[in-house]
Amino acid sequence: MPAPTTLELLWGTPNRPRRGPKPSLTLERIVGEAIDLADAEGLANLSMQRLAERLGCAKMGLYRYVPGKGELQALMLDTTLGTPPKPDAVQAIPGVDDWRTYLRAWAELFFERARSHPWMNELAVGIRPMGPNEIAWLDSAVAAMAGTGLTAAECFDTVVLLLGHARGLALQTATELGDDTEGQLARELGTVLAAQAERFPHAVAAFAETMGGDAEETGRGKALDFGIDRILDGLGVLIAERGAGGAK
Repeated sequence: MPAPTTLELLWGTPNRPRRGPKPSLTLERIVGEAIDLADAEGLANLSMQRLAERLGCAKMGLYRYVPGKGELQALMLDTTLGTPPKPDAVQAIPGVDDWRTYLRAWAELFFERARSHPWMNELAVGIRPMGPNEIAWLDSAVAAMAGTGLTAAECFDTVVLLLGHARGLALQTATELGDDTEGQLARELGTVLAAQAERFPHAVAAFAETMGGDAEETGRGKALDFGIDRILDGLGVLIAERGAGGAK
């Protein structure tokens, strides 16, 4: 029987031959261990050999479940993404459109998952097979914009903008650095820039204001909120224009 393709693994593993000894592993366990390994040591240190050692099996034994590293990484990405926020679980905000409330919660949750697993950014690029969880993220965001007057292409482009902002910031603030390291680097850079105030006055002032308080609130948190709000503000203007003048 030919090995399953990436799409077959993502959307449902084909029935495998029933003859022979009962499998000692499951695809879910293999993917889970691979995720733990990537989280602990980075994607560069993930190999079928290292994974087999963690699982206590022969390297060739893994190929009964997944044909290769590319297929494994596709499964890792879709599993780590998980499911998007459910609309009925997002608390409504008085005076704020439902589409805006949902897209904010959607972007914030994606940011947290991408930040917790920095290697996701490396896997989520280029033309590649997409799994059910990744499609669910796209579908839920586009569904939130239904009835706004935006075209399907504009809804998709909105998703791209939000993902780009969340991914970019998650990559810059990956948790693997640790809060102590991040704070130390910020303090050291602040000291260096303070001595360069005449040379870089605008950058020094911006850095000082950004890092003036708790890094989570004034740096990472505000940058995420600011970007999301500006994207959604622009979207709101376009939606209002469509409502006033009709679809264009």
